[in-house]
Amino acid sequence: MMKKTIGLLYGGKSAEHEVSLSTALAVIKAIDFGKYDVHPIYITLNGEWRKGPQITQPVESVEQLQIDSDLNSSANNITKFIVNENGEQVKFDVVFPLLHGTNGEDGTVQGLLEVLNIPYVGNGVLASATGMDKVVMKQLFEIAGLNQVPYVHFLRHDWVKNQDTIIQSCETTLAWPMFVKPANLGSSVGISKASNREELVKAIQFALKYDRKIVVEQGVIAREIEMAVLGNNNPKVSVAGEIKPNTDFYDYESKYKDNSTSLIIPAEISESVYTTMKDMAIRAFKILDCSGLVRSDFFVTDQDEVLINEVNTMPGFTPVSMYPLLWQNTGVSYPQLIDTLIELAIERHEEKQLLQYNKD
Repeated sequence: MMKKTIGLLYGGKSAEHEVSLSTALAVIKAIDFGKYDVHPIYITLNGEWRKGPQITQPVESVEQLQIDSDLNSSANNITKFIVNENGEQVKFDVVFPLLHGTNGEDGTVQGLLEVLNIPYVGNGVLASATGMDKVVMKQLFEIAGLNQVPYVHFLRHDWVKNQDTIIQSCETTLAWPMFVKPANLGSSVGISKASNREELVKAIQFALKYDRKIVVEQGVIAREIEMAVLGNNNPKVSVAGEIKPNTDFYDYESKYKDNSTSLIIPAEISESVYTTMKDMAIRAFKILDCSGLVRSDFFVTDQDEVLINEVNTMPGFTPVSMYPLLWQNTGVSYPQLIDTLIELAIERHEEKQLLQYNKD
């Protein structure tokens, strides 16, 4: 069998740049080099694209993935990232975007790959964009009748002009505590818990550092349960896993830094709760027109009420990330997961090639 040429796209102009590097490192350690020729494509925090030489074996640190700039090469030109170090065109069988957050997970890079007609792993432009914007996601879930917590949303312009009105709206619509989030970010970056008006104002000002659109959610006493979804037209769902942070909530530090969070896989939930979550996860996947992979996050109350929190269209692949761990506990190993995602990317691309672009 001929080896497939894979482009690993990672880094990115995003607050989740560091997470992306960890994800890329984990994928490179797990990918089967006997099946794939792997080419690294690093996007710096400044948005500069740098293509490195082919990787033929696992690397040991993220520092090795931070490709140095070569001003004499074409690697800095975003339109020439498919050219190798000899100036020859590299025809990727699949590009694997390992980008988290803005300028990568939000449909921007997916749009570029669509224009270039290159197969790529994961969700398309629409699913990536709606999955990244928590407000649009929640509005679509609301239309579809998926159960979720109450929320308020607004733009920076509204906050500057009508701060008192927004605070009143939050206090009227929601109850303390509230969670304040940038609408277009993941990995818990920019999220704060507010238990009074003073904390709410500080939380909003903090979130506005990361996005112009803010969502304030009703806090709820519940367990945090997650499920992994894999597939295209007929998605499959993993076992459920519970997150038990030792901090006040599952923030960036507890996700990636201090290893203080317990992950319980499989989660101890009833069959009826699992069935409800499975149904909601698949419905959310189809509502956003997802493909490849999604992690669905839920709240489950003491009364076994299930509320969907959000979906993540490019969940982390770090060693401590839920998505690969959930599939591992469902019987799909890390290398098998990578193989399946690449196959799904090719499947979706081939389906798109059936479309007709003329009127004859």
